[in-house]
Amino acid sequence: MQYNTEKEQLKIPEYGRHVQQMVDFAITVEDKEERQKVAQAIIEVIGNLNPHLRDVPDFKHKLWDHLFIMSDFKLDVESPFPLPTKDTFEEPPKKLEYPQTRIKYRYYGKTIMNMIEAVVALEEDENRPKLIKALGNHMKKSYLNWNKDSVEDQVILNHLEELSDGKLKLQEGQTLSSTQVLVQKGGIQSEVPNRKRPSKKRNFKRRK
Repeated sequence: MQYNTEKEQLKIPEYGRHVQQMVDFAITVEDKEERQKVAQAIIEVIGNLNPHLRDVPDFKHKLWDHLFIMSDFKLDVESPFPLPTKDTFEEPPKKLEYPQTRIKYRYYGKTIMNMIEAVVALEEDENRPKLIKALGNHMKKSYLNWNKDSVEDQVILNHLEELSDGKLKLQEGQTLSSTQVLVQKGGIQSEVPNRKRPSKKRNFKRRK
């Protein structure tokens, strides 16, 4: 018995060894027209593995690229897409630049900073105080996700005023939602342990 570990490593394991053997056979076909038919048949086979995507043009392009990869770019057939080269796939990917944005209070995140900037840019109207209050509640919820014990509303309001350069404040008489309401509606897990129900003791009468 020959184990798979003793065989040649598959270039694309997701397709399995049988597909790889089909590709190896296609390379050995001498007649160009017959080789083209074999290649097309292999595309149909591997396309059937994801039938909901096989008619998407980009997906077919990927299948042809996979065919050439499995043949180690030795398969001489015509493709409806630009022929890939080995150098293209061996080229290391471009380095992604990580955002260097500095956030003073990280538990609020960049999204809240963008929200603050958007609300600051709004003109004064009847909806602006409601947006400021909603923003404060969202900041409080984010804070509670970081510190689930509790937080004073004044801490959140001070942060809101600081991050907006003093341009966002609650109107007189406005208050933030309570911690209990935010915990229930915001999906924040409370750290209060679940109390175990007392076990019921059964009284067994002794038999005489």
